[in-house]
Order: sequence, then C-alpha cells, then structure tokens
Amino acid sequence: MPTILIIDDNAAVTVALDVLLSLHDIDSLCAAAPAEGLALLERHAVDLVIQDMNFSADTTSGAEGASLFRAIRARHPDLPVILLTAWTHLDAAVDLIKAGAADYLAKPWRDERLMASVGNLLELGQAKRALQERALQDQRARRELESDFDLRGMVWRDPATETVIRLACQVARADVPVLISGPNGSGKECIAAIVQANSQVAAGPFVVLNCGALPAELIEAELFGAEAGAYTGATRAREGKFEAADGGTLFLDEIGNLPPAGQMKLLRVLETGRFERLGSNRERRVKVRVISATNADLGAMIRAGTFREDLFYRLNVIELRLPPLAARPADILPLARHFLGPGKSLEAAAAAALLAHAWPGNVRELKNVMLRASLLTAGASIGAAELGLPSAPRLAAVPAEPERAEAERGEAERAAVGAALARANGVVAQAAVELGLSRQALYRRMERLGIARP
Repeated sequence: MPTILIIDDNAAVTVALDVLLSLHDIDSLCAAAPAEGLALLERHAVDLVIQDMNFSADTTSGAEGASLFRAIRARHPDLPVILLTAWTHLDAAVDLIKAGAADYLAKPWRDERLMASVGNLLELGQAKRALQERALQDQRARRELESDFDLRGMVWRDPATETVIRLACQVARADVPVLISGPNGSGKECIAAIVQANSQVAAGPFVVLNCGALPAELIEAELFGAEAGAYTGATRAREGKFEAADGGTLFLDEIGNLPPAGQMKLLRVLETGRFERLGSNRERRVKVRVISATNADLGAMIRAGTFREDLFYRLNVIELRLPPLAARPADILPLARHFLGPGKSLEAAAAAALLAHAWPGNVRELKNVMLRASLLTAGASIGAAELGLPSAPRLAAVPAEPERAEAERGEAERAAVGAALARANGVVAQAAVELGLSRQALYRRMERLGIARP
C-alpha cells in the first residue's frame, strides 16, 4: 500500500486529506511543520509528499513552502511533491514546477483533481521503481555473464542480443557444429568468436573463410588445400583452411555459397575428419570444430536443390539466430557511442535519428555511419545532420530553412517517443520514465506529435 506524507499546519486540512486518501486505500503520515515533516521522511518510506506553502500565521508569500520543497528535493531528489496553497502566486508556481514540483494546487482543492494527480504520480513512481529494479537485475546478469565468459569485447544492451550470447556461451564447450543465421552485417562473426573463445579448443587457431568472397572454383582449394599443379597457377603445394584450423575452430561464413562439390567434401570431413588436397590421393586427418554462418534461407535452397539436406542437418546441430539490428533497438546507441570513440558525443536529435533509422545494413552500416560522422565533424558534438541518414538533413553549405529544421526536429522527437513506447511495450508510464517526463506530459506530447495512444 502506498504512503503519502502530508505537511500542513492546518489540522482540518490534514484530517480531510487523510480521510480522502484512506478511501482510496492509501496510507498517510501527517506533520504540522516543515522540520517535523523532514524528520518523518528520514524515518519512513514515503511515495509522495503533499505540502502546504505557508506555515506561520499571517504569511502568504510561500517562502516557507519553497524552502521546504528545496530541502525535500535536496535529500530525496526523486520523490514527487504536490504543492498545496490557499494563496496562489503564478510566478512562484511556475518557478517551483521548473524546479521539479510534480503539481501545484490551490485550496480549496477538488477531490477528483487532487486524486487524479496523486494516482498519476503513484503510478509513475511504481513504473520508475520497476524500471530501476529491472535495470539493476539486467546489470547484475550482464556483469555475471561478462565475468563467467570471454565475450571478446562485444557491445550490447538489448535482451534479444543477450539471449543469443547466453546460448552461444552455453553451447560453446559442446563439441558439435554450430550454425549462426542472420542478415549481412548483423555481427555473426562476433558470435562465432564468442563460441570459439569459450570452447574446449579456445587455445587453438580460429580460422575464418568467407565462402561468398571467393570464386566457386577456388573454394575447394581454400578449404582443403592443393598440390602443385592441381590447377592453373598452382606452382607449389599449399595447405587449406582445415589444415590451418587443426586443433581449433574453422568459421565458414556465407556457407550457402559453397558449390555442390565443396558441399559433398565438407560433409565427408564433418563425418570422418578426413580429406584430400586437390591433386592428391593422400588422405589427411584433422580435428576441427566447425562453425558456419549464413544470411540465406537454407531451407529454400534445399527445396531448390542448391544445398544438400544432409549437410544442412550436419551443420545445424545447434542454430543461433541473430536478429537484425532494427529488432535489437537497445543495442543501437551503445554501439554508436562505441564506434564513435572517445572525445565525441551524440546530441539528442542525433540519438533520435539513429533510433528512427531502419538499418538495412545492420551493425556494419551503423559502424560506417559513425566513422564518417566522426571524420566529418570538427567539434566534439555529433548532430543529426552529421549522420547523413535519410531521416536527417544532409551536410550542406547553407543552413536549412527554419520551417524545414522545425519539421526535422519534430520527426526526430516523434521517432524518440515512438522508440520509447516500443521498448516499453506500449506502457505509457514506463515510456515516460525513460524520457524523463510525467505521464500527462507524455500524453500531451503524443497528441502534439500525432501519435495515437496505445
């Protein structure tokens, strides 16, 4: 049950408020003077304060109430305070609201108006505490994960990414092939590196081959090696990636580009650990942990006859699905700041533009955007224009027109609010806490920006 502290020298007021709050299942503590109220705050857990603005007889300036409010803010900066007075001074009210007062009501108050404000503030406080507790739990879980495993310096904050990382660490020590699926540029090689770093062969080599970066006729030679004269230009014998990875891990990126002959030989190596170099009849034996990755739909390729079904099942003992960056929105800003490096910071409009962008090129695109912005910006602060994103103004020799600039600021603000609501699953109070607004202020902003209530 929530508890509200009432600080008012008028006993009739405290009794009336106590009765009103009890009808709504809210406990109350009462103090007749500022010092008494501050002492109660030190001894009891309080969710909200309702305080008078004048305590001495024949005073109407509100100076005592302002002093009390500032004392409460100094000791309890997150505690919401409703100011209550029979003498309304508009300038004083504006100043105190700017200083952080939650509401300013005149006596005699309307019960409906007062309880609406109390309800909103208690709900906002509950959402804020839940967010803080969840953030603490997430931080503890992340610290445990980072201390228990070698994560190769990977930067993330989104729960979807953490799910993949945890599964990667969980299966790392099992001596089975792992298939990592996800779009280009999403970070599949980083996940592969985490699997290797926490595997039983972590001390062995980690060899990478991008099957999509080589002509089909050279992939077999890259994988299995070749004897001198095995093909045109092969003037001397060379070892392949399997030999180089013996005792360690071989990461085969874009495995869907492997030609049929290479698929057959790869299947044999996975089943027997044996292979021959091109142009050789001598069988070689290796012990290699294979991790593969693809952005292709291997199921569709199997149905089309371009990828072997038996090889797919051999590679896909464990599958790690890495979502696109747009589906991991909490990763965007930490990654952006990481790529930006020290000495540079993001303005609020730039952060909003980053969250609003669709990131078709995923993490790779984000890295390029931040490197370009860092190089092209002389100052320490990166604005939305310097990002060069479609939703932000491009760098130009002349300033944008005021109307265009205002529209772009509105778009950035709309994107920031929309992203906060998405992360909060439509819970307005939770999104308001993240944006540093009251729930009613967020509702007003949503109305101004044309964002429908969830």
